Amino acid sequence: MQKTILITGSTDGIGLETAKMLVSEGHCVLLHGRNPSKLEKVESTLSANSGRVESYVADLSRMTNVEALANAVAQKHSKLDILINNAGVYNAQNPVTPDGLDIRFAVNTIAPYLLTQQLLPLFEPSGRVVNLSSAAQSPVNLNALVGQVSLSDGEAYAQSKLALTIWSRSLALSIKDNGPSIIAVNPGSLLGSKMVKQAFGIAGGDIRVGAAILCRAVLSNEFSAASGQYFDNDKGQFSSPHPDVLNLQKAEEFVNTIETVLKKAITSP
Repeated sequence: MQKTILITGSTDGIGLETAKMLVSEGHCVLLHGRNPSKLEKVESTLSANSGRVESYVADLSRMTNVEALANAVAQKHSKLDILINNAGVYNAQNPVTPDGLDIRFAVNTIAPYLLTQQLLPLFEPSGRVVNLSSAAQSPVNLNALVGQVSLSDGEAYAQSKLALTIWSRSLALSIKDNGPSIIAVNPGSLLGSKMVKQAFGIAGGDIRVGAAILCRAVLSNEFSAASGQYFDNDKGQFSSPHPDVLNLQKAEEFVNTIETVLKKAITSP
C-alpha cells in the first residue's frame, strides 16, 4: 500500500538514502531541504527513476519557516502517513540562529517538535513519526535550550538529541491512541553522513545501515506498537532510553520550555 512520507533533510546522507529506498518501493516521498538547487537536483533524479516525489524548501533553524513548511504540506495533502524528522546539525559557522537559539537545539529538537505538532491533524492513528536520535545523549541544560548558555559542538549536539528523545516519549504519552506512533531511533553510530565527516573527519560506516532501519521503523509491523519507545540500532533492538527520558517531571518542564521558546520565536518579526 502506497504511503505519503515526508523526510526532512533528504538532500544528502541518511535522509537521501532513505528517500531512495522508499521511492523504489513505490511510496510518495515529500523531500525537504534548505538549498533549492540541491533539492531540485535530488527531485529530478528520483523522479527520473519513476518515483512520485515532491520537494519543499525550508530553513529549519527558523521556526517561521517550519510553520510555512507544515502549511505547504497541508495545502497539498489532506493525509500524511509518515514523518521522518531526519534533518540535523552538529556544527555551524554561526551557531546562533536569528531567533537567538543554538542552531543544534533549533534544528535537532525544536523544529521537529513544532513540525510534528503542526502536522498532527493530517495523521490517522496508523501513522508514524520517526525521530532521528543518537547514541550521543547528555542531560539537557534548559538555559542552553533557550539560548542563554553557549555549549561546545559536542555538548550541544548530545543535549539536543536527548531533548528530542524526551519529547518523543512525552508526546507519545500525551496523544496515546489519538494520533500517530512516535518513535525515537538511533540509526547507528558514526555512519558515513556529511555530518560525521565534518565533525570527526572520518568516512564513517555504510549509510545504508541507517536508511534501512528507518525504512523498517516506518513500514514494518515490528514498530506498529512502539509509540514512545527508543530503538538503538547499535544494539539492533528496542532499548531503555536515558533515565531523563523516563522522568515525567523533567519531561514536562522540558516541553513547557520548548513551548515558551516557540511562542517567542513565532511571534517575533
